[in-house]
Formats: sequence, structure tokens, C-alpha cells
Amino acid sequence: MTTTTSPTKTTSVAQPSVSLLERFRVPGAFLLGAVLLLGIAPLVLSDFRLNLLAKYLCYAIVAVGVSLAWGRGGLLVLGQGVFFGLGGYAMAMHLKLADAADTGQTLPDFMQLYGTSDALPWWWKPFANPAFALAVTVLLPMAVAALLGFLVFRRRVKGAYFAILSQALAAALSIWLIGQQATTGGTNGLTDIQGFFGYSLNDPVNQRMVYFIIAAVLLLLMAAARQLFVSRYGELLIAVRDSEERVRFLGYNPANVKLVAYVVAAGMAGLAGALFVPAVGIISPALIGIVPSIGFVVGAAVGGRASLVGAVLGAIAVAWAQSTLSDAFPAAWTYLQGLLLVLAVGFLPGGLASLVTLLRNRRTQTRTTPTASTAPTGETA
Repeated sequence: MTTTTSPTKTTSVAQPSVSLLERFRVPGAFLLGAVLLLGIAPLVLSDFRLNLLAKYLCYAIVAVGVSLAWGRGGLLVLGQGVFFGLGGYAMAMHLKLADAADTGQTLPDFMQLYGTSDALPWWWKPFANPAFALAVTVLLPMAVAALLGFLVFRRRVKGAYFAILSQALAAALSIWLIGQQATTGGTNGLTDIQGFFGYSLNDPVNQRMVYFIIAAVLLLLMAAARQLFVSRYGELLIAVRDSEERVRFLGYNPANVKLVAYVVAAGMAGLAGALFVPAVGIISPALIGIVPSIGFVVGAAVGGRASLVGAVLGAIAVAWAQSTLSDAFPAAWTYLQGLLLVLAVGFLPGGLASLVTLLRNRRTQTRTTPTASTAPTGETA
């Protein structure tokens, strides 16, 4: 018997090139995103379009957390507007106090108009400290998520029940803010924010600075989330999503695994809300209720909740569509948003990112099929 070794040699030579491509694929994609966001976008976009992109990137930051909690952990987080709002209101309270101090006032402008007293509420006073305000934008959402997650996951509440609870929390926070007109601005929220840590937001140069900060934060959070995805914790999170009982039998506590993902996603949403305020100049209950919370999930679902890049691009695309189509079809956009979620979850669970994976797998099968067919003919008797 004689055996030809040419197919084996061909396979051994091709393998290192494939692994080298895979090794540089992620850093290359990250570098491409940095060039597009930090280099090309500020050059080709006007100040108005760049401000819109900064707003969309804030939604993309929320989508990074949604991809972690929902895409990897299977937690349908329909209440991210709560954490987005907590971070946004914390930042807006500090900026409103700073604006009032610049004009020689002790109270923000809306308190002078709607307030019932001449004294600043006690829970507003700590937000005059910028370090305290920055810490609260992230730590407060994480603390609320930790408390809620501890109570929910310990009781093994999951699926639709968890989604309903998170939505109820978003509705409750929105209603409470509307009823506190003298201290939170009520329906209008906190508006007309003029400065950002000593820099005037009316200056286009400072507005570009805010954009660069938001873009850099998005890239850093994507890199951190990527590390979580490929870590042992990321594998454990997927295992909890696919078979929670088996993970419990192996000695792990699925409640703690899900709690970490939920808390990290809440911190990202709170940071996104804090950056949203200087980018847009307003935070209101309309931006943190049930509908915005669903919008965060729709963006990740359309792009691909299990794909980090897909979730980010989907969030940007849906936010752009909302800004464009909601003006032309204000009454129909909410229904279209719900239809996108149903179509993405029901007919394309992997989102648009799964199409790329399907094409890549089909191309790989096409390349490997001739080799597989000729392998048996390599041996002759």
C-alpha cells in the first residue's frame, strides 16, 4: 500500500495563516473603529451631525451592557432606562448647580420658578462636588441593580417575569420623577444645561471635546466587554444561559453569575446617561421610561445581541432611524419599533450579525468540501 501525503502538507501549511488572521481580526476591527470614530467622523461630519452621532454613541454604550447581560447571559433587560436615567440625572444635577453658581445663584433656574422654598433640598447638596457626582453616575445604578438582582435572582425569577419587573421599575421611576416638579423639573426634566466642568457647551470646540470623550469611552468599554466575553467568566455566563441547572450541579451559583452581568450592564447604562446630558443638554422622564428602555433592547436585537459589534451598530442604526422616521411618521414609529423587536427575536435571533457568520461558515464549507472529497482517494491499495 502507498499513501500520498500532499493533502496533509497542504493542511499544515494553511493552518498557521488562518490562525494568524484570527489573531489580528479583533485588534484590527478595534483599530478600524477608532479611526472611524476619532479620525474620519470629526472630519466629514458637521457640528450638528457630530452632536447627533454623540447621542447615538451614548445609546451604543447601553447596547454594550445589553449584549453582555442579554446576549451572553440571557437576561432580557427591559429596564435599562432606569439606570440610564439615574446616571443622567446625577450628572445633570451637578451641572445645573454649577450653572447656577456661575450666575451667582444658589438654586437652579427651575427651582426658582417651581420651587416651594428658597433652600436647596438636602439631597441635592452633595452633587455640588464633581467627584461625588461622577461616582454616583456609575455607583448608584450599580447599587440599585445589585439590590434588585439579589432579590430577584435568589428567588430564581427569570424570563418574562424578570423582564416585566424591570419594566415596572422603569415606569415607577418615570412616574416618580414627573411628580417631583419642584425638585426634578417634573415632565420637563433638567434642561438648558450650559456648561460641562467649566467648559461652555455653546462652544462648538467644547462640543467636539464631549464627542471625543463619548467615543473614547465607548471604545474602552467595548474592549473591556470583549475581555469579559473571552474570559472564564464569559464562558460561565454562557453556560448559565444555556443550562442553569447543570451549572448549579457543578457547584456554581447561577444567581451570582447573573448578578455580576446585570450590575456591570447597569453601570454602563448609568455612564451612558451621564455622558448623554452634556451631549444633548437635557434629561427628562420621557428619555428613561418604558419606551426608551425597549428601544435600547431593540437596537441590540436588530444588530445582534450576542455580537458586541453587532449590538453597537444596531443601536446606532435604530437611533438614527428613530431620529429620521419619528419626525416623518410620529404615530407609527412606536409600532415599527415593536415590530423590529418581534422580527429580530422571532425570525433572526442572532440579528444582522448572524448573517455575516452564516456567510463566513458557508464560505468555509465551500473551501473545505473539495479537500474532504479528495481525502479518501489519497490511499491506494
